[in-house]
Amino acid sequence: MWKPRALSVTLALLLLHSLSLPHVSAQSKRSEWKTLTGSPPLVIAHGGFSGIFPDSSFAAYFLAVQTSVPDVLIWCDVQLTKDEVGLCLPDVNLLNSTYISTYFPNKTVSYLVNGESVAGYFSVDYTFRQLSDVILTQGVFTRSNLPEYNGYLINTVEDILPKVAPQTPGLWLNIQHDAFYTQHKLSMRSYVLSISRKVHVSYISSPETFASGILVPKGYIWPIDPVTLYLQPHTTLVSDAHKAGLEVYASDFANDIVSSFNYSYDPLAEYLQFIDNGDFSVDGVLTDFPITPSEAIDCFAHLGTNATRRDKTLIISKFGASGDYPPCTNLAYNNAIADGADVLDCPVQISKDGIPFCLNSIDLLESTTVAQTSFINLAMSIPKIKSGRGIFTFNLTWTDIKGLTPSILNPFTRFSLFRNPKYKKAGTFLTLSDFLSLTKNQTSLSGVLIIVENAAYFAEKLGLSVIDTVIDALSKAGYDKPGSQKVYIQSTNSSVLLKFKEKTKYELVYKIDETVSDAAKAAVEDIKSFASSVVINKDSVFPRSASFLTSFTRIVPTLQASNLSIFVETFSNEFVSQAWDYFSDPTVEINSFIQEAGINGIITDFPKTASRYSRNKCLNLGDKTPPYMQPVQAGSLYGSLNNQSLPPAQAPFPSLTKSEVVEAPLPAVVKIAPASSPAAGTKSPPKNAQPKVSVCFFLSSLAVFVASILLL
Repeated sequence: MWKPRALSVTLALLLLHSLSLPHVSAQSKRSEWKTLTGSPPLVIAHGGFSGIFPDSSFAAYFLAVQTSVPDVLIWCDVQLTKDEVGLCLPDVNLLNSTYISTYFPNKTVSYLVNGESVAGYFSVDYTFRQLSDVILTQGVFTRSNLPEYNGYLINTVEDILPKVAPQTPGLWLNIQHDAFYTQHKLSMRSYVLSISRKVHVSYISSPETFASGILVPKGYIWPIDPVTLYLQPHTTLVSDAHKAGLEVYASDFANDIVSSFNYSYDPLAEYLQFIDNGDFSVDGVLTDFPITPSEAIDCFAHLGTNATRRDKTLIISKFGASGDYPPCTNLAYNNAIADGADVLDCPVQISKDGIPFCLNSIDLLESTTVAQTSFINLAMSIPKIKSGRGIFTFNLTWTDIKGLTPSILNPFTRFSLFRNPKYKKAGTFLTLSDFLSLTKNQTSLSGVLIIVENAAYFAEKLGLSVIDTVIDALSKAGYDKPGSQKVYIQSTNSSVLLKFKEKTKYELVYKIDETVSDAAKAAVEDIKSFASSVVINKDSVFPRSASFLTSFTRIVPTLQASNLSIFVETFSNEFVSQAWDYFSDPTVEINSFIQEAGINGIITDFPKTASRYSRNKCLNLGDKTPPYMQPVQAGSLYGSLNNQSLPPAQAPFPSLTKSEVVEAPLPAVVKIAPASSPAAGTKSPPKNAQPKVSVCFFLSSLAVFVASILLL
């Protein structure tokens, strides 16, 4: 059992004292919240919104107040100057949060801090007037790719609330180095008593006081295995502390750091684990991104498994739940269904013996361990299909393919972000027939999305009609008859969709694989002649520069004006996939595309995140919508950047033209004898034209093998 009083000594926990809020007994009447008082947990903005702006800057505090729950608390790490002015700065060493060395070059000193010698710059050596022009910087290494904002100056404690929001409940002052300041003949105790008479101080935390609660790292509550990064069982710290009448506040929350794989890179899921797990709730969270716990507490907690769906935007899977499982496997599909996907997708590939099956790519190297088998000898270059060499599905029989080990997709390995390693090689592949049998029996699904590419190549070089093969499979599964589920056929090739239009009445979806800002009237009219929906990428809607949104394009309103539905891809949970404007929160991104851009469908490899969004309590509230469920304004953060730190402005993305849409009809299926390998070396056509082609790089089989090993 956890014993809070003992831990306060042995683990040097931060201890907390409430100056102005009344203490409530654990025996008080409890609400649905399992906090000590029964009230909702508090959101404590660590240095303001320090996940975006420099910690303790005016902008960070202002953004925290503007995007969080009304009773958000403003956290200030207090440092004292030589003339006893209290400053809000995240570290006793000013080198870690300011550009002080440019103002006072070659003035570093060394002092003992907590028994260790620390070299740098310290506030005790300067008056406030000397520091008043010093500019703050983003001191967290993982956020070093953020461009510099326009200079923000150091704040005094008493200036914060009048500047950002006098109506907030007050400050949370963190006194971390009282002993250090005592050594320099400064009294932190006297300062706190003095400042509390001037401004509304709600909480003080320090390692040298003890009163009504404890502030602990989140890992003390939900430990994470340091090797596997999966959650271990929660400790009894919170329940033991609550029994002793102590509130528990958890620290170290940030959206842009790797936590446990159990959260699937979704920070909202982590907050809910601490406040709505059924056993306990912490009494507050200390976070660099206060918007996320605000939405967790007010919009998503206590939803229940049967919560009413409030948003009807289609949730379309990307290779099933491929953010958590190898793509297009039984695990990916079954979990996408359980996670709340509306439409399940199947990119159709064909085996050597003509069996259609679902797989994210025609190249088996991308999502299987085929490079570790004898099939590595089948690696070849076919520029009509893709650049570089591959091991293509039509060179292996279905028996060969279903015997391969699946491999999870890791699109962000260059950021050292990997997906669900426990299941990275789990699951089995499905034939198209098996896929349709699975989906047909799922009442929660509104449809299936069948993706068809490379049809011209199959017709000319392999003597196979992928279109007829798909139509036949759908018919055998009963999808050619009226039913509750729709069939969507998607392709980047207008000629493919025209052929389906001739033969079926399925919903046709045209994918624009370029990034565009608008579409010419003639292009839209041509798309309407063969499709009812269009797939575009996220940057076509909200272009980015230096990972910041710059504008909102015309492509969505242009297409929707012609009654075309817009599906956008790909929505992933990993924060590196999102613009900074979304605050490293996939829910904020989804909300902005739906509420601001008004898209009709989102294509996601994490359907659980989108499904939970569609049920949150803060939707459809009109002018009562809280700030944390309002869409971001493209360009607002970008405008606050220092122009000198910005890259050159990018030219606007082009408009889609009719010539990029119109294609020659599909070639007739050529009945040919089976060849030992497909023909190669054909000249490439332009994008969105049939067939797909790009530059070919001739790699040896050994090089392909080595590259594949590195991705395992």
